[in-house]
Amino acid sequence: MSTEVKVPALGESVTEATIGEWLKKPGEAVALDEPIASLETDKVAVEVPSPVAGVMGQQLAAVGDTVNVGATIATVEAGGAAAAAAPAAAAPAPAPAKAEAAAPAPAATAPAGEGVDTVTTMSPAVRRLVLEHGVDPTKIQGTGKDGRLTKEDVLAAANNAPAAAPAPAAAAPAPAPAASGAPGRQEERVKMTRLRQTIAKRLKSAQETAAMLTTFNDVDMSAVMATRDKYRESFEKKHGVRLGFMSFFTKAVALAAHDIPAVNARIEGDEIVYHDYLDVSVAVSAPNGLVVPVVRNADSLSFADIEKAIADLGKRAKDGTLTMDDMTGGTFTISNGGVFGGLMSTPIINPPQSAVLGLHRIEDRPVVRNGEIVIRPMMYLAMSYDHRLIDGREAVTFLKTVKEAIEDPTRLLIDL
Repeated sequence: MSTEVKVPALGESVTEATIGEWLKKPGEAVALDEPIASLETDKVAVEVPSPVAGVMGQQLAAVGDTVNVGATIATVEAGGAAAAAAPAAAAPAPAPAKAEAAAPAPAATAPAGEGVDTVTTMSPAVRRLVLEHGVDPTKIQGTGKDGRLTKEDVLAAANNAPAAAPAPAAAAPAPAPAASGAPGRQEERVKMTRLRQTIAKRLKSAQETAAMLTTFNDVDMSAVMATRDKYRESFEKKHGVRLGFMSFFTKAVALAAHDIPAVNARIEGDEIVYHDYLDVSVAVSAPNGLVVPVVRNADSLSFADIEKAIADLGKRAKDGTLTMDDMTGGTFTISNGGVFGGLMSTPIINPPQSAVLGLHRIEDRPVVRNGEIVIRPMMYLAMSYDHRLIDGREAVTFLKTVKEAIEDPTRLLIDL
């Protein structure tokens, strides 16, 4: 009996997705709840589990096709697992009769078959690691169920890759003689993922809709860095997480937003919607592009809770396991381009939010303190905002409050 596999609910306001990858081929055994396909939505990748145990039947949509929630994308033949296993168990029987003649054939074909199965059954998280580290999945021995690759397999292969790197370097001069006859300029066309298309549309829409303006300031990170150095070990020992800069800036944003509520508001039609809570979208670089998971009620969280939430969201973003709920509902965004070495930027608003704070790299620079030139670890801050809602005075005051709180973290404790 065939069981239909339908596109599951994907989250509020999400009605369609794109087939990103088929994890099972027709005729392959499928366990109950085993992922058979990966869907790409506007925000995250979602695996579709098998509703029954059996054998993979028809694939009713191709990779790249757009499918609606509730649509049937495949069938699974229930009860077929035993039937599929039976021939597999019976197959070795004829082998002894022609052991010598048949032996070379399996030796030659088995690796090829394993390589194909390994590639086609990679989960989205494993596939992202393969792309990120540039390893060849067909040359990795999978240790997961049915020989599937695991994240540990890919990471182990990536760590061993440098040992083989010198070989291509020696062969590099070889293509040079062929340059005269073979084309030396090539192009590759790759279809944009659904996530990348959505990022492009939303950011362009923000530029066309909002009256965006950016204001800048710089901040002396000496006090925060001293605090981190002083309490780093005791903080991690007590809370099990490192004390980072993001918790300080999140607290500073919460303090400033309390005085300038328009920064934490949004425009809806001809109304302004104010929030009495702060849900901070934290920009995180994931294999498929920039994502902004949300730290809920950041204004009421402790430093440790904020660091734990950010660490968890960052890890799940890299693993590709963020859910739709993780990505929706932010009221303000903090983007830290400094981790990539960025000195200054003009961040783009994440609609329907009205402001975004951009952090940048810390750099020793000469500054004047008490009439003397001294060296201080300085960071540029940039806040882009929607001028339709936020006036210049409010934006500058907000950023100045953040600066003061970072330069004197005691303000965060006494709400000043």
